[in-house]
Amino acid sequence: MSSVDSNQPLISHLIELRTRLLRSISAILVIFLSLIYFSNHIYEFVSAPLIDRLPEGATMIATDVASPFFTPLKLTLIASIFIAVPVILYQVWAFVAPGLYKHEKRLVMPLLFSSSLLFYLGVAFAYYVVFPLVFGFFTAISLGGVEFATDISNYLDFVLALFLAFGIAFEVPVAIILLCWTGATDVPSLKAKRPYIVVAAFIVGMLLTPPDIISQTMLAIPMCLLFEIGLFFARFYTKPDDSEEAEQE
Repeated sequence: MSSVDSNQPLISHLIELRTRLLRSISAILVIFLSLIYFSNHIYEFVSAPLIDRLPEGATMIATDVASPFFTPLKLTLIASIFIAVPVILYQVWAFVAPGLYKHEKRLVMPLLFSSSLLFYLGVAFAYYVVFPLVFGFFTAISLGGVEFATDISNYLDFVLALFLAFGIAFEVPVAIILLCWTGATDVPSLKAKRPYIVVAAFIVGMLLTPPDIISQTMLAIPMCLLFEIGLFFARFYTKPDDSEEAEQE
């Protein structure tokens, strides 16, 4: 076989990868252009949990001249990426699907759907449950001679970190199912390690969230509950034996 023929599969894979990347970027761009007109409203929506709990007379501030313009645009772009997650995951699936076994294809599609749903649930949990508690606690603390005023850019970085932390943390059931499916571990082994996993959940909560005990606890507790959910569903997903895998191949 000539070197030209041996390079054909690699070239075709690179072309396919480029196509999938372009489609993902195009989806993000279309969503961004659709939302850019509402960028200020999107920022107002995201900042509402803090604004509603500010002390009387307190406001959010912009310490940079360009912040009122670029901060909402940055949020809109990141929101576009969040919204496009199902499209991005589908493009990943379409790229790797030809190399998967039949039983693996049956597993991947439900996992793509559930991972997208869990990510959005994590973001919603952060916005509707965690933010009111965290900001209510922070704004209730007052120091003499210190006026409460939050920069809009710093606020955006804070909430995006929480959104990402909770979105990723809510993927615990998917991670457990994948670990059991690949044979890296099994349900009895994970049950035996439950005390260590609970401790690990609080450590992860400490690392992924800002340094306050409320958000750390609010992340660790759902992770423990999601761990139990993952254990329940992982019982139905076990690694196929070699003979079954050979037949499906």
